[in-house]
Amino acid sequence: MGMSETESGGISKEETEAAEPSASEVSKEGEDAMSAVESTGLEATDLDGELSSEKPEESILGSDPEAETKPEEDYTSDREPGSEGQVSQEDSGVTGTSPEATSTTSGEGAVTDTDVTDSQQDTSAAEAVRETSASNASQSDQQTVSETRLQDENLLHDMDSDPSVAKRFAASCLTLPQFIQLMDNFVGEDISLPIVKRLTAFIKGEYKQTKEEKMKQREKVHRMSHVAQRKQLLEALFEKWDSKACGSLDLEEVIAALSKFKGHMGKEALMKAKEELCSRYPQLSKAGKLSPKAFQIFLDLIASKFTGNEDETMDNLVSFLTTSVEQSHIKSLQSSARRKWLQDIQKAAETCGTSMEPVYKAVIKALSQDMEAHGGNKTVSAYIALLEENQLSPEQGQVLLRYMACTADDAPYILNRVLHREMKGISFAAIEQGKPIYVPRVQHHGNIHFWSSDDPEEDKKGSLLVLPLYDAHWRVFGILGLDTLRDQSHKSIFLTHEITFYEGVCHAFSKAYHHVCMRENVLQVAVTALDWLYPRTPSIHAVTIYLVEPGTDKNYALCKMITTDNTGQKEIHRSPIVLLREENLLRDYLFKCTDSSEVTLTSIYGEHHIAVPLHDLSRQTLGIFDISIGQHKKLPPQEQKDLQKMLKMAQAACSEILWRFLEEREPTQVLEAEHVAHLRHAGILFHRFMLQELRECVLKLSAESFAIINSWVEPPALVHEVVKAVLLLLHPDWKDSEEIESWSQCKLKLDDNLIQEIYCFDPTASSVQVQAELLLDLITGVPQPAAWQQDSAPAQYLYQWLQTCLALMEITKSQHTEQNHP
Repeated sequence: MGMSETESGGISKEETEAAEPSASEVSKEGEDAMSAVESTGLEATDLDGELSSEKPEESILGSDPEAETKPEEDYTSDREPGSEGQVSQEDSGVTGTSPEATSTTSGEGAVTDTDVTDSQQDTSAAEAVRETSASNASQSDQQTVSETRLQDENLLHDMDSDPSVAKRFAASCLTLPQFIQLMDNFVGEDISLPIVKRLTAFIKGEYKQTKEEKMKQREKVHRMSHVAQRKQLLEALFEKWDSKACGSLDLEEVIAALSKFKGHMGKEALMKAKEELCSRYPQLSKAGKLSPKAFQIFLDLIASKFTGNEDETMDNLVSFLTTSVEQSHIKSLQSSARRKWLQDIQKAAETCGTSMEPVYKAVIKALSQDMEAHGGNKTVSAYIALLEENQLSPEQGQVLLRYMACTADDAPYILNRVLHREMKGISFAAIEQGKPIYVPRVQHHGNIHFWSSDDPEEDKKGSLLVLPLYDAHWRVFGILGLDTLRDQSHKSIFLTHEITFYEGVCHAFSKAYHHVCMRENVLQVAVTALDWLYPRTPSIHAVTIYLVEPGTDKNYALCKMITTDNTGQKEIHRSPIVLLREENLLRDYLFKCTDSSEVTLTSIYGEHHIAVPLHDLSRQTLGIFDISIGQHKKLPPQEQKDLQKMLKMAQAACSEILWRFLEEREPTQVLEAEHVAHLRHAGILFHRFMLQELRECVLKLSAESFAIINSWVEPPALVHEVVKAVLLLLHPDWKDSEEIESWSQCKLKLDDNLIQEIYCFDPTASSVQVQAELLLDLITGVPQPAAWQQDSAPAQYLYQWLQTCLALMEITKSQHTEQNHP
């Protein structure tokens, strides 16, 4: 479902006057326009690629709806990404429309196919604006008017074939920036002020709402308000309970407080909820801690175990706990100051691009400030060490600790040093136990590793504290260490309130660290996507990738992270270029794209730009692809389809990355390389989603689908080479054999067994023996479009499946090389 393409041509004054509507025609067509807008629910463009069933299946790349049912034109799948399954059927992308005015032929008025919106509106809506524009043009010396013309036939066809589409459109809604973007797309760039006033007056006057709709809306608003209010209460309750700002609550302490709720019945519900919580989060039960998210889930589980109204039970539970906490804890200035320092750590992560250095500095600063304010001015050494795979000397243990940051005075002794499991120290004990280990007097312990060898043994006195660092799934990924060996005071010990604050620092650092990791992985997906796109789209002149840095209200910034030229040569900005709205008026389209989280088109000095958002899990803008197509008004159809496919897969991969950092969801790992490399190469995800979709396309084939290929006595050279490469990849032992060299033997393998082999094949598995170079030799020199010129859809699928497998094999090979030569 996409925009129709207007033809270019002149228009005479007589034709324009002939197109001027009467008042009754304008009124009737205006009613049709309003009806069309209401029927879509004013749903905005969606490039998310991981839509739930409540969202409309929509497209921006002008895809033909028939292409989703004709395998020889395109391939799609029906399932959502992020699961073991596939990317959703939605084709995400941008239409091949022109952002500048282009007149249409034979009395259609001055019209352009300008911006992009996925709200499929009735043709009469476009005619209403078109004819109104023509009327104004004739009265204003043929003033040029820009507008969007949308295809309603596609939407109506989909609604007829699938009633759920209409239901999803009716259930959709727009934010204020999205509504403004939709109206801007609808009227175009050069619309006159009188017509805009007529449109707004028409919408205000004609919008109707039934009593049933009004009641449903009120109920929905009331429910959303109640949920939001409860969430705020739970957040405030957690913060009040966590008076020492350690970022988590002790599970047993929470259970002790909850055991007094509703007597015996409450204890029974509590035990059932605890059992379910621990089964869902086994690592959490080991750590004995509750994060803010786990705390809310725990209370939800408890409320669900009682009979009666669950909302009422939840409200009573929150009220009971709020009263209990107020009786046992008093909010202090100490807690307030500490929270401010922890927030500074998160702020550093959100504004540092992909550099960890500001985060490390914020952690050390928070520890120093607390020591000055609440620690009696003890002299403390602090350091952060992260777990790494031991690639150089695995005989000393599979993992090691590398010290990534420390206080300035300790840098010469500890920075970038490595601690092995077999060496002295308590750090690995803290990792294995998942709990802090405190040594009040290191000189009496006997198992402490001292990095500084300058001081004599008798002077090495003080306390040592090692705290494990947890990720969102309560797995340890490093340690935070503190000691007072440089302090000359005889009372240089850590107090309880200090240790709990350090736990809060660990929690804040973990969130910040994984936020930076997430951004790095998103950029890796974007780089992989561009590597896939550039050989297929020579009409694209340049692509710039931005990440959004949060701020207050609209005072956010856009960080330019990656730029590419027309050859695909990339420049990664280690020190990102920051764009502010008020300083970049010519790039306002980027900020419009961010505000509305919708595709935005513009033309700057004759250069056409398509700004496409990358969404986070709440559909806010996480990053932007700024795609320049130069003087082209639109991309050629095949390039447009490839751009659409790239955006769809990139969004699916980014959504999967974001899911991985949520504590309630374990990462989905489909390929063997994902188990080995984990998140070290997020670009695998892009090709993995591509592979999953192709698997589904091939699975829908049958032996009959290969009838055309089997009918060829002498097939096109490309088809034979592709089939040979596929069979060689699946059966390396067939190399140079009659099985693949003879076409008469080769085509006999095109059956249901081959389809199942392709569906189950993992190109990243260690059992794959064939060399990628052999496969490349078979298809080298044949550009991709040649495959699409063949009449057989199976040949197209096999060709693309082969290319995707080769890309994954190349990434896997590079990973093994990095492991051997870090």
